[in-house]
Amino acid sequence: MAVTDGVRHRLMSCLLPATPPPLIVGVIVAAVVVIAETAVIAVLHAAYPRSQPSAAVYILGVVALTTVWGVWLGIGVALASVLMFNYFYLPPAGLHLSVDQDLQRAVIFGFVALASAGLADLARARAIEAQARAIEAQLRAAEADIAAEVARRVLGQDELPSGLRAGSECLAAGFGLSRVSIEVGDPSGPDEIAGATTLELGVEDGRPGRLVVADDTPPATLERLRDRLGPALTEIVRAAVRRQELIDTLWASQQATQALLAEQAALRRVATMVANGGPPEEVFAAVTAELHRLFQGFHTALLRYEPDRTVTVVSERDDDGRLMPDRPRLPIAGENVVSTVLRTRRTARIDYDTSTGPIAEELRTRGIRRGLGVPIVVDGATWGVTRIVSYRPEPVPADAERRLQAFTELVATTIANTENRARLIASRVRLVTAADDARRRIERDLHDGPQQRIVSLALRLRMTQKSALDDRSAMRDLMSDTVRTLTEIHQSMTDLARGIHPALLTQGGICPMLRALARRSIVPVELQLRVPDRLPERVDVAVYYVVSEALSNIAKHARASVARVTVRADVRRVWLSVSDDGVGGADPDRGTGLVSLRDRVEALGGRFSLVSPPEQGTTLTAEIPLVEPDGTRGEHADPAQ
Repeated sequence: MAVTDGVRHRLMSCLLPATPPPLIVGVIVAAVVVIAETAVIAVLHAAYPRSQPSAAVYILGVVALTTVWGVWLGIGVALASVLMFNYFYLPPAGLHLSVDQDLQRAVIFGFVALASAGLADLARARAIEAQARAIEAQLRAAEADIAAEVARRVLGQDELPSGLRAGSECLAAGFGLSRVSIEVGDPSGPDEIAGATTLELGVEDGRPGRLVVADDTPPATLERLRDRLGPALTEIVRAAVRRQELIDTLWASQQATQALLAEQAALRRVATMVANGGPPEEVFAAVTAELHRLFQGFHTALLRYEPDRTVTVVSERDDDGRLMPDRPRLPIAGENVVSTVLRTRRTARIDYDTSTGPIAEELRTRGIRRGLGVPIVVDGATWGVTRIVSYRPEPVPADAERRLQAFTELVATTIANTENRARLIASRVRLVTAADDARRRIERDLHDGPQQRIVSLALRLRMTQKSALDDRSAMRDLMSDTVRTLTEIHQSMTDLARGIHPALLTQGGICPMLRALARRSIVPVELQLRVPDRLPERVDVAVYYVVSEALSNIAKHARASVARVTVRADVRRVWLSVSDDGVGGADPDRGTGLVSLRDRVEALGGRFSLVSPPEQGTTLTAEIPLVEPDGTRGEHADPAQ
């Protein structure tokens, strides 16, 4: 079928050319055709002499010549055919035109010429239209092939810019253009599209897209690019942009996943070291090393705040990951990461180009530009800061605070574990020492008091044994003296026993005992007692010794005019406070007995704190739970015991 259509198309092209041959050629062909038709009629008449010659043969020539050269040549051929037939085949011989026959033939031949010309023009128009449609189909097929190739090249590249360059090269080759460029986004400069024609491509999301071609591009090609290929190019570029966005999203997700896995692995390594009880120095070094792996190119450090408002670097690594040597303490002043974290107890981001203070000046000399610090909080106090700083002008990453916070918590746990372990060891030593001191004190008190009196009484009894038996008066004196001495010994033993464990605690509870302490205190005491029920014995004893030792310290060291004791209790805990208006400056490390009080309170699961600024008095607070570790409430001592 395709072959037949091709033959028909070529035949129609020959019979109905879009542009007829020259008229002189038509005249020559017409003469040849008329002569040939006349010869054919002669041959037919010779073959059939009895039949009349027919002029119908001339109609074929009229139709053929009219179809190719038009109506005027057809009419001329029709007239020539009538003359030739009249001259050769109508008797008598020679030219003798007649109205009834020759005019009729001329009219018939003319009508045939006109009809043939009309049909030929119609057929020629249809042929031209079919040819135009064929050309259009070929063009569209070629454009579709070009669009498909552009799509293959644009979407076949890993990155959008390289894909757009490959698609531009394909368009230039397909349309024979000197310059073609598919672009997405704003032009980088005014000279980028100079000397070129721009066709807009609406990509999406308000992002401009365009097809840039040379100024010498033919208008027909521009029209094809804009009207026919433009929509396809728009969809191709949209698909490429979406694909690039998807690739970027997947790449960012992959990077975030890898960063999270690396962070979790680093945290696991540090947490394992912390759980195994690693020394703080090793944990600090490990933390700065892991932070450097996570924040490539950053300077990482752990710093500790000192009581004299200076800061000590406990572990520090440069941007290459090298552990830096120890440096002297720096004073905390100005506006920088260290001072801001200490003041606000919150994360601080600092621009060291504008920060102040000795620390900021020291970092600027090393080229540091940006910094971030997260506070290390141990037991409610700001122990130090985890800091990262950068030489680059770009801000510290937004997620750096979250990532630093996890490591900071591990550092705080390490410090708390170390301090608790040190406190436990120290408290054990103090408890052993206190027990030894108590035993020696009891031994000394017994030796210097009741024991000496008993020995003295025994000697006197032996010395007066014989004389006392003969003298009744001496016997009565001896018995009276013995009773008095035994009474004194009993009183001394009672006082000693009360010093070991106050009897009022077992008899009336903590409130009567605290009132007795307040009455015996040299410094006036204001009592506020809100204890609705009897407390467990262990809590009674702890509260008694805390208040007793605190009042003793106030009397010895505070030079206060008044002391205030507050004790409150509910079903879960007891809270006490002892404060004064003295000179302050109390320090548990100077052996004032406050350390033993902390040990006693913390041994019961409580919390102990001391605030004693110079010249502003001292406030001691303690909170002791009333619930045993097994969840039960301890009972108070039996008064009968």
